[in-house]
Amino acid sequence: MKKILFIIFVITFSTSAQILSEREQAGLKDEILADRFNSLLPVLMDRTGIDMWLVISREYNEDPVLRTMLPALWLNARRRTILIFYRNKKENTIEKLAVARYDVGENITSAWDKELQPDQWQALVNIIIERNPKKIGINISEYFGIADGLVKTDYDELIKALPTDIQEKLISAEKLAIAWIETRTQKEMELYKTLVQITHDIIDEAFSNRVITPGKTTTDDVVWWMRQKVTDMGLETWFHPTIDIQRSNEKLKSHIYSFTKADIEKVIMPGDLLHCDFGITYLGLNTDCQQHAYVLNENEDKVPSFLSEAFNKGNRLQDIFTANFEEGKTGNQILLKSLSEAKSEGLQPSIYTHPLGLFGHSAGTTIGMWDSQEGVPVNGEYPLHRNTVYAIELNTTVHLLEWEKDIRIMLEEAGFYGKDGFRYVNGRQLAITVIKNKIN
Repeated sequence: MKKILFIIFVITFSTSAQILSEREQAGLKDEILADRFNSLLPVLMDRTGIDMWLVISREYNEDPVLRTMLPALWLNARRRTILIFYRNKKENTIEKLAVARYDVGENITSAWDKELQPDQWQALVNIIIERNPKKIGINISEYFGIADGLVKTDYDELIKALPTDIQEKLISAEKLAIAWIETRTQKEMELYKTLVQITHDIIDEAFSNRVITPGKTTTDDVVWWMRQKVTDMGLETWFHPTIDIQRSNEKLKSHIYSFTKADIEKVIMPGDLLHCDFGITYLGLNTDCQQHAYVLNENEDKVPSFLSEAFNKGNRLQDIFTANFEEGKTGNQILLKSLSEAKSEGLQPSIYTHPLGLFGHSAGTTIGMWDSQEGVPVNGEYPLHRNTVYAIELNTTVHLLEWEKDIRIMLEEAGFYGKDGFRYVNGRQLAITVIKNKIN
């Protein structure tokens, strides 16, 4: 396959991005997938001690993991699709087979001749017997939904087909499924930086007078502008954006209010502190970003210093938090240490960071939830691994003497953790965006 260059976007301030054509996207998607199968998957199977992995789904009821393995031309599974990944560590090989009527793209080879063996399940059993794996992973998990994609009917059919001695080799592929979903390759990270840049550019345009006319534009107008912008660019969004407002004469509302449609028809006015929550989907990857903007009053030419100082506290909380990223530490350990350090500096922090990548709320360790600041059972005990991306999502509450009330600085940026430690995928917001006062 002809190699496709990864950075083929031309971004301007007005976000006129040149998105790849559908045909080019398909080629790039399959190139990335081939790299993941051939270079990444063997490492993950060795790490988790599974030498055969079964991923089984039926059309329109796909296992979340299987969805990430389908080639560009397969929008869904077909009939019953059974994928087999067999790792022979001694010979350093990885077999990618499908008990299906046809190859699954260029990466996975059909291993079933229905005319010779009409029973699909027996064909699977024959392949297993021939390779004699030690441990066979299947996607069942009590706590990690993304790793729990084997539905009951397929599980029952599998068990009925397998001889007892093979049944005894079945184990949960939870750790392998999570690792597959959470781990980013170098090829993916080359693409990811551009995705985050596109996200930032859309927010920059949304938080400007090209979109917002103070006194006329509503929060819902901005939300739907963002949705339309994404569609017009040939992209998708994995959740409905939100825009909320904090004002000097309104009491600070709860966490959950800021992430609902409560401000659906609120008119944006001078003096408003705006906040957005927005993310896009492109080529199988997702972004998630929260930023702030301020609408200047008539007599202002910059953001008031007390708001800038409050925003700096949000950046400081980010610094404290990301400095605690350490391979092998659990999400709960990172959370509690970060909260303790932030409080010792006089901050009022809340941290609720989630894995980001092939899904928006993806697989990996959970580092706090807005309503679980003492730690998250089970999911928060999963360890941090290298080559993973997280939505660095948090807030700090700040009391403003000038407004005689509390405000909440809510920030979220994509961050990568690798061999050189933590870095933002494409920077972060370091100052509140300015929106000029233009009441007509």
